[in-house]
Amino acid sequence: MYDIIVIGGGVTGTCIARELSKYQVNMCLIEKGDDVASGTSKANSGVIHSGFDAKPGTLMAKLNVRGNELLYKLAPQLDFPVKQNGALVVCTDPAQRGDLDRLLDQAHKNGVPGVRIIEREEVLAMEPNLTPNTVAALYAPTGGVICPFNLAIAMGENAAVNGCEFKFETKVEKIIRKDGYYEVVTNKGTFETTAVVNAAGVYADEMHNMVSEKKMKIVARKGEYLLLDKEMGDYFKASVFPLPGPMGKGVLTAPTIHGNFYVGPSATDVEDKEGVNTTQEIIDDLIYKAQHSHLTKDVLPMNKVITSFAGLRAHEENHEFIVQEVEDSPGFFDAAGIESPGLTSSPAIAEMLVGIIQDKYQFAEKENFIATRKGVTHMADLSLEEKNELIKKDPRYGSIVCRCEMVTEGEIVDAINRPIGATSMDGVKRRTRAGMGRCQAGFCTPRTMEILSRELGIPMTAVSKKGKGSELLVGKIKED
Repeated sequence: MYDIIVIGGGVTGTCIARELSKYQVNMCLIEKGDDVASGTSKANSGVIHSGFDAKPGTLMAKLNVRGNELLYKLAPQLDFPVKQNGALVVCTDPAQRGDLDRLLDQAHKNGVPGVRIIEREEVLAMEPNLTPNTVAALYAPTGGVICPFNLAIAMGENAAVNGCEFKFETKVEKIIRKDGYYEVVTNKGTFETTAVVNAAGVYADEMHNMVSEKKMKIVARKGEYLLLDKEMGDYFKASVFPLPGPMGKGVLTAPTIHGNFYVGPSATDVEDKEGVNTTQEIIDDLIYKAQHSHLTKDVLPMNKVITSFAGLRAHEENHEFIVQEVEDSPGFFDAAGIESPGLTSSPAIAEMLVGIIQDKYQFAEKENFIATRKGVTHMADLSLEEKNELIKKDPRYGSIVCRCEMVTEGEIVDAINRPIGATSMDGVKRRTRAGMGRCQAGFCTPRTMEILSRELGIPMTAVSKKGKGSELLVGKIKED
């Protein structure tokens, strides 16, 4: 029997697993996908929010500000990239200037450090590509950008080396409350556990409703994006927001941690919790907004768009994080309704929830907890001398597989053989960026498949995009 089972391998679930792995706990994490960050966490804006737009006094506000602080501290320990590029909320209509003052007041109430309103001349000096119609902007220096799946991978790997088991392609079908423990019934068998942590994203309501009489409703809110080539990556330095509306922070334009540039997200509530398809209507709307943006000086060039994608946010009807033990189900803990700013808040959510768990169970701390982790070495980030030294040690680092992102065979082999290593094309892509460049895997797919086949000891026909059922090949045209 496990002490704790965590359901969900996104940023929230992996942060919780890592925090729990500091203690002497027999635990595992169950994820229905083939990898961590294969659900909500794989497709979002990657913005580290400062906390100025959360309603004062809410859990969202508190955990946003604390999570912002923790991410910058954890990044060097766990070797995941972050960049503190700041955030701007831009006002282009003099009649709406007062909205900036209200945001500033919220920021002060939430305890956001360094936030201030800056006038037109200073804003345009910071961001020359903003519209000349800029009136003023709220500036939050603690805003930043991060790679969401790199965060989940870092947390997951660190939890794994500290004793957390990971069970992928394992879908929870039923949770049965017993006398003092739970049975978690999955497509791969039944697991018994003293406690359950529900971090199931858009499915958190389904997990919760299996054990509680007080029902929960999570709505899948789809956000679609346009991703532009790295040629556009320095168009804005900061993450640039319009004044927020009723459906959220609005369509923003911002750089990514890896040097691309994006427009999005949209916000559409959908019934299908697997509905991450893009839609022509929304993409056309994003293109229109990109070309007629009231925030940019220029018309953004659509010939620089290299892909579009969509993700889902787990919207709870009260627009608030739920981080607590379920009142009528002792030992069942919810981390639910984790929509924006959930990515930023994830380490703070973990800190809070594990604190609640510790108050109940009083697990002993580990004396040998490993607090640090080294990520995949990316050749593109090294100096010429460092590259040559690494190639001397392992010639596979001298073999380029992905030309767009300059990813080598050595990096892909490392990604596959790490703790909770990549087992699919998407898994390799998230860890190395192979296939994320201008050609969108048009060149590197066959070679990456060959490496996966060799390293995993599986036939090429078993190599998948994202786990069982997404195999890329059906057989050979010609037998050897």
